[in-house]
Amino acid sequence: MRRRYCRRLPRNKTILFQQTKKTWAALLVQAFFNSIGAWTVLAWGQQFVDSGLARVLNSTSPVFVFFMTLLWTRHESVDIAKFVGAMLGLAGVILLMGVDALEGLGREVLAQLAILLSALLYACAAVYGRRFAALPSAISAAGTMIWASIWLIPIACFIDQPWRLHIEHSALLAALALSVFSTAGALLIYFRLVKTIGSIGVASQSYLRSAVAVLVGIAVLGESFSWSLACGVIAVLTGMYFLNGGLMAFRKRA
Repeated sequence: MRRRYCRRLPRNKTILFQQTKKTWAALLVQAFFNSIGAWTVLAWGQQFVDSGLARVLNSTSPVFVFFMTLLWTRHESVDIAKFVGAMLGLAGVILLMGVDALEGLGREVLAQLAILLSALLYACAAVYGRRFAALPSAISAAGTMIWASIWLIPIACFIDQPWRLHIEHSALLAALALSVFSTAGALLIYFRLVKTIGSIGVASQSYLRSAVAVLVGIAVLGESFSWSLACGVIAVLTGMYFLNGGLMAFRKRA
């Protein structure tokens, strides 16, 4: 028995190493979809596209996830209700940003395509991220951010040369808040939601971000309220309701 155990131990170590290696490779792919590629093309495209139109274009992730699931992966159920939800959510974002935001369509084609590409990469991340269901959310989030840091920090140092920039303390505090709450904390929630509500459901948060931003602007910054904003929020919430399976899904989770 002791000899048999000694013979199997190196093999088990080899299998564990191979599994760990595959996990890190998969996390690199996830980091490219979720961070490295998506952030890079989005940051470049936003330099040439108005913020409202950029928000609309970047909110198309649920539409991409819907058609990727329908035509390719089929890893979760899709139906006409979820398609209606995706369209309603997108219409809600357009109302929130203002219909005038669409006037810039076709002017900076490459930049707009770059923003659409970022939405597609986010959609790929939502679909690909389901393979980490067996891992704790903290490990998936940490692995993704480690790979993103390994790639993006050297690239940023080479291109932007931050040591030559004059950075104000307020900008550093804003960057710290974004990194802790909007990136690290958000990724923890993100991978948890991938396990519980699926790819289409987690992608629908791109609609919700616009609604929350508008409501926070009204409550905190005193921005003006209009009926178009109210209709946009209702459309976003209704779209998310359908995208997440409607009333039956909420009853099952309860």
